[in-house]
Amino acid sequence: MTDLGPVAWPPAPIRTERLVLREAEAQDRVAFIELHSSPEVHTYLGGPRPSDELEREMPEVPGRWPGSFVVDLDGAMIGQILLRRAAEHSRPAAAGKADLGYLFLPHAWGFGYAAEACAAALDWLVGVIPDEPVVLTTQTANVTSMRLAAKLGFTEVERFEAWGAEQWLGMWTPVTPSH
Repeated sequence: MTDLGPVAWPPAPIRTERLVLREAEAQDRVAFIELHSSPEVHTYLGGPRPSDELEREMPEVPGRWPGSFVVDLDGAMIGQILLRRAAEHSRPAAAGKADLGYLFLPHAWGFGYAAEACAAALDWLVGVIPDEPVVLTTQTANVTSMRLAAKLGFTEVERFEAWGAEQWLGMWTPVTPSH
């Protein structure tokens, strides 16, 4: 994956009704380690990384690159939104398009935060790169992620086998107001 190109980064924090999408800060390091070492979070992502390994390798301010948003609820990180350019070696339908990814801590599941944060990130993207289609890939077994993709307006492009499981690739195209 590569960045989104000539996008000014970091943007001003994006505020929703309940959340703030912002650049990572040093105070988020503990939450990043928890996020990437959580077996629940990584059930459909190939498994968690050992927390001692993350402690050694994670920079003081993790996740600080264009397209990486911390999802903040009441001053604390509850998740991460990633918007990056899909690599050329990815699925042909995805190659070169913006790719949406998200991870949320288990205690933040079930409250609609992922939908709210992803919708805000997509709105932001339309503002900086109009008419940019976005892809999202998830395992078909991840029912919650499949529901979120549908709620956000992603439509199925293809299903394929990878990493020993059926994957779903969806695409979202921004609605451009007619003139």
